[in-house]
Amino acid sequence: MVTDQQVRKLMKLIQSDMTLAVAAAKAGMDEKTARKYRNLGKLPSQSQKERTWLTRPNPFEEVWPEVVVLLEVNPGLEAKTIFEELQRRSPGKFSDGQLRTLQRQVKRWRVLEGPAQEVFFPQVYTPGEDCQSDFTSLNKLRITIQGEAFPHLLYHFVLPYSNWETGTVCFSESFESLSEGLQNALWELGGVPRIHRSDRLTAAVNNYRNAEVFTRRYEALLSHYGLDGQKIQARHPHENGDVEQRHHRFKRALEQALLLRHSRDFDSRREYEHFLQQLFRQLNSGRQERLAEELQKLHRLPARRLDDCRRERVRVGPSSTIRVKNNV
Repeated sequence: MVTDQQVRKLMKLIQSDMTLAVAAAKAGMDEKTARKYRNLGKLPSQSQKERTWLTRPNPFEEVWPEVVVLLEVNPGLEAKTIFEELQRRSPGKFSDGQLRTLQRQVKRWRVLEGPAQEVFFPQVYTPGEDCQSDFTSLNKLRITIQGEAFPHLLYHFVLPYSNWETGTVCFSESFESLSEGLQNALWELGGVPRIHRSDRLTAAVNNYRNAEVFTRRYEALLSHYGLDGQKIQARHPHENGDVEQRHHRFKRALEQALLLRHSRDFDSRREYEHFLQQLFRQLNSGRQERLAEELQKLHRLPARRLDDCRRERVRVGPSSTIRVKNNV
């Protein structure tokens, strides 16, 4: 193969009025090749065409549609995790040496076909400015604890700019659940945005006999953290669009994670909550660059948390029981 150095030497010899045959001999190539590069006026490296074909069959061609589904549902999945799942599904089909091939394909997919923007309509968010939260039911995922059904909600917290998210398991849309979930999120985040946007909190308010009591406690919670509370208009859920869209995407990602786990049953609530937090960390792994921008703009946390519970003074009945909110 003729090198760039040989062609440079050929051109230099030709410019010194040496015949093509002699110049070719001195450059170490035959006269026909020398004539080609003289007429072409380019070095070998400049005239090579980019290779667009594969030198060997793509081992992941058959399963690639399955890989794309996993990536679309859970963009935080690492190529190695997907590779190990493919090896489990098809024992002996994929060798460890093919991991790098899958990693390159996943990297290319993320650059060219990565997930669409996760909002219902175009909005411009400022780092550290907004946070959104809402309750969503996870009952359709059919989670069980030691074989028993585990009906529950998730208090879901999202930063719209970076889409960083976290959540807390709860059982009603009450102020106590909101307080625990919001405080858990802020302390995990390590700072406080300026605005907290939520829905009308109708269900939480209805859990109180006196709506003014809920309002006072909610305002006290926001004041403790220096948050400016904003509520969306009635029947306009798109105004809280980022967290609404994250509900949908998180449930899809959780469904995929449960399929990979091969079981929806957990030994304890603590094990299940640990599973959820692992999934949140995985989803957030691709949001670190924008999250870093947010963290620089957040306000400091207060010195301590507020109590999440509500204290009530009740009488013990004749049957040695008490009633709290109509529950024995």
